[in-house]
Amino acid sequence: MVTTEGICPWGVAPPENRRYHDEEWGVPVVDDVAILEKLCLEGFQSGLSWLTILRKRDAFRRAFRGFAPETVAAFGARDVERLLADASIVRHRGKIEAAIANARAVRAMHARGETLAAVVWRYEPDAGAAGPRGGRRRRAPRTLAELPASTPESAALSKELRRRGFRFVGPTTAYAAMQSLGLVNDHLAPCPARARVDALRAALVRP
Repeated sequence: MVTTEGICPWGVAPPENRRYHDEEWGVPVVDDVAILEKLCLEGFQSGLSWLTILRKRDAFRRAFRGFAPETVAAFGARDVERLLADASIVRHRGKIEAAIANARAVRAMHARGETLAAVVWRYEPDAGAAGPRGGRRRRAPRTLAELPASTPESAALSKELRRRGFRFVGPTTAYAAMQSLGLVNDHLAPCPARARVDALRAALVRP
């Protein structure tokens, strides 16, 4: 019998949310392709439910060629029209063009010998007991109401990404990405996933 005791309420059901909660949300990510995908999908989610994005995720990956930065960065006007005609994804011109702009920003980082991971992880707000950086310790949240929509760190990350040419990465979107990518552990205190994420963060070699 699968228990749901203590699990973050949003991660109990439906199955897509449960898998995302149990297997991915909060797990630290340092791969540029995966980080770009998350940033783009968080941008596509704006004004929609995350469940909608999860259900379209495979289609997004097909449409955006796995979110490989150099591949998406080369998309042109025909690709934009192709994507606008693809009913399996979110057909929003601004968000589609933002995803391409984001990939071009990553390509520019790579050309300078930088990585997206290194840029993003500079804004990790607190490793606390779970990592080597120390800093401001945050009490484990006990309710969803305790989770912020944005933080000073997400505002700073948003500003830096926008400076580099990213779009649809406001402070709230940036914080959602930070939660997903493991820069913070926002699993609730009683959630079984919290300890596992803490352990992964403790073992992580920061980029």
